[in-house]
Amino acid sequence: MAQLGFLGLGTMGREMARRLVDAGHDVVVWNRSAEAMEPLVAAGATAADSPAAALAAPVSFSMLANDEAADAVLSAEHLAGAPGRLHVSMASLSPDAADRLSARHAEAGVAYLAAPVLGRFTVAAEGQLNIIAAGAPADLERATPYFDILGKKVWVVGETPRIANVVKAAVNYDIIHAFQAMAESVALVEHSGVDAGLFTELLSSTLFPGPVYTGYGAMIAERRFTPPGFTMTLGAKDLGLAESIAAEAGIHLPTAPVLRRAFDMALASDDLRDVDWSGMAQVTREGRYPRD
Repeated sequence: MAQLGFLGLGTMGREMARRLVDAGHDVVVWNRSAEAMEPLVAAGATAADSPAAALAAPVSFSMLANDEAADAVLSAEHLAGAPGRLHVSMASLSPDAADRLSARHAEAGVAYLAAPVLGRFTVAAEGQLNIIAAGAPADLERATPYFDILGKKVWVVGETPRIANVVKAAVNYDIIHAFQAMAESVALVEHSGVDAGLFTELLSSTLFPGPVYTGYGAMIAERRFTPPGFTMTLGAKDLGLAESIAAEAGIHLPTAPVLRRAFDMALASDDLRDVDWSGMAQVTREGRYPRD
């Protein structure tokens, strides 16, 4: 049994932390909203009264919402303490944030891995996440026993943590394109009286198997966007990560403005701003997207 820390108990984090608790580890959990810790404490975790208490564990993990949250929680003050620890950030952060956090952890004598994940909270609960990891080989080896509890496969993409965040942003950029593609093709067939559910099943059962077209395809067909597994705000954030990475690299993304406009319209709509990120498909499907 190992002593572990886990910070950030949102939709994804709570399921991941629960996996570690259920595996028999001594997990110290922290969340900005204390009530999120209660179910995990009931399951055997220990509540931390500060981020520093969770980060004091020999190995700790975080699943934080964005760069701002990561910078605040993984601060130099909270990282201070005994050297030799390892922290694994499993959130979708920017590569620049990964660079800042890597340097900050190094100054504190704490090893740092970036290991964002692929999969919704239901996948996390089953320990079937795909983990995109980057960092020093020795640190990856140290984290592997816990990755085996959290996911079904670890994709090691490099030794510099920021690379994992670049890859995760690129994957989510593809997912957003899938939403837009389904929105446009569903609009085409619905105009001719074809059932959207039948059409998305055709897609996912033939040329486009996999969780995006199977799971999100059904959600789009049925307009089933609540409760959100991943919010519209977070989806727009991840699109912004891809846009920023492209700008830094001098890469032109011709379709990005279309996706950005769809997200902006969804976030400005009373019926879409608080739903699952796949709800951005409704902007095109329902003819809200401007023709100019």
